[in-house]
Amino acid sequence: MFAKLTPARSVLAAVGLALATLFSALAPAPASAAIPYLQLNASEPKYAAIVIDANSGEVLYDKRADSPRYPASVTKVMTLYLTFEALGEGRLKLTDRVVMSPRAAAQAPTKIGLRPGDSMSVDEAIKAMTVKSANDVAVAMAERLAGSESRFAALMTLRGQELGMRNSRFVNASGLPDSRQISTARDLAILSRAIMRDFPQYYSYFSVRGFTFRGNYIKGHNRLLDSMDGFDGLKTGYTNASGFNLAGSAVRDGRRLIGVVLGGPSTAWRDNNMEDLLLTGFDVMKRRSKGERTTIAANIYEDDPSGPIQRPSIEQGDGDQAGLKIVLTENPHNPGPMKVSPTLRAAQAKPAKKPQGEWSVQVGAFKSKSLANEQLKLVRGRFAKVVADAEAAVEGAGGTFRAQFQGLTADAARNACSALKAKRVPCMVLSPR
Repeated sequence: MFAKLTPARSVLAAVGLALATLFSALAPAPASAAIPYLQLNASEPKYAAIVIDANSGEVLYDKRADSPRYPASVTKVMTLYLTFEALGEGRLKLTDRVVMSPRAAAQAPTKIGLRPGDSMSVDEAIKAMTVKSANDVAVAMAERLAGSESRFAALMTLRGQELGMRNSRFVNASGLPDSRQISTARDLAILSRAIMRDFPQYYSYFSVRGFTFRGNYIKGHNRLLDSMDGFDGLKTGYTNASGFNLAGSAVRDGRRLIGVVLGGPSTAWRDNNMEDLLLTGFDVMKRRSKGERTTIAANIYEDDPSGPIQRPSIEQGDGDQAGLKIVLTENPHNPGPMKVSPTLRAAQAKPAKKPQGEWSVQVGAFKSKSLANEQLKLVRGRFAKVVADAEAAVEGAGGTFRAQFQGLTADAARNACSALKAKRVPCMVLSPR
C-alpha cells in the first residue's frame, strides 16, 4: 500500500548512539530546563490537526499543523520506532528482558508499577507502552537501548530529523511534561506513517486492546479501536499542558488515512473529532475518485474547541478523565462485575434530553435501513452541534428508508438544514404532519 521509500539510514546505530551521547552531554543544564525549544503562544488555541493519505503522503486537511505543541504520550510512537528498529536490526529480541531501574520505577503515572530490579520481556514492554502507555516502561526501554534516557532522547531527535520531523525535539521517552519537548501535528503524522512503512511486521501492536500481565488484565485507552470500523491504531496522549491528543489510522475500501488531533478538551471530543476527520476523509477520497473536486474542509463542521480542559485526567502522559473511567475487574474473556465511578453513575441516572419540537430534517432516502443509519451516523459525526438536540430515526415507506433528525422546533430544523446545505449536504425540512 505504501510507496516504496527507503528510510534514511545515514547514521548507523553505533554512530547514532555516539552522536546521541555527544548531544546529551551538550544538553541544557537543569536550570534552563524551563526554557522551551520553540515558544508556544499561550493565546493560541491548543487544538491542531492533520489528515494525510498514508500511501502518498498527501495532506488532505490541516489546521495549525505546523504550530508547536506538546505531544504527551504520542511521544511513545518514537520510542517504539527505535524499539522496532532495534528488533529489525537484531540488537533486540522479543524475549529479551527489560529491567526496571530506580529512575524508571519512579516515573509518574500512567505506569505498570514494577519495582526496581524487576523485569519484563520486550514483548510485554511493547504492549505496556501501546496499551497502558506506561511511562516507567518507556524509560526502562530507553535505558535498555541507549544506556540512559537522555542519550535515548537525543537519538529520538536525530531519527526524527532523518524522517523529516523538522519541528520536533525530544528530551524524554515517555511524553511526561517538559517544556522543551515539542512536536507538531504534521511531524507526528510523518512519524506515524514512517512506523507503518518501515516496520509493518510490528504495527499490529497498536491494535492490541488489552493484555494480561501477571494475572491482571490491562485495558487500553484507545476507545476508537472498539467504536470505529477500520480503525487500528496508533496512540493516545494527555498532559495538563497538551490537552487530549491522538494519532490514529484507519482503513476503508483499500485506502488508509492517518490523522493527528492535538489539544482536545476531553477524551470524547478528541475521539469524535478524529472519527469525524477520518470518515470525512474517506468520503472525500471516494468522491474524488469519481471526478468530484472537494476537500475535507469543505465537508466538515469545524468546531474549534476553546476554554479549559474538561475534567482533567489524574494521570500525566496519558490516561482517561477522572470521574468517567470504567475499570474491568475481570478478564473480558471471563466477564465479571464492573466498577463504575459515582460521577458516571450519576450521569447515567439523569433522564435523557427530550426533543423540543415536532419538526424534522431529512438527510436522505435510501434502499436499505443500514445505509440510512450510516448516513445519520455520518451527519451526526460531522454536525454534532447542529443536530445535538435531535433524535436520529429511520422512517420506512414504500421500500425507501428515510434518514431523519426528529423532534426539532421549526427554527432549529431550518437552521440545521441551512448549516448542512452550506457544507453541500442535501437535506429538507419536514413540518409536523
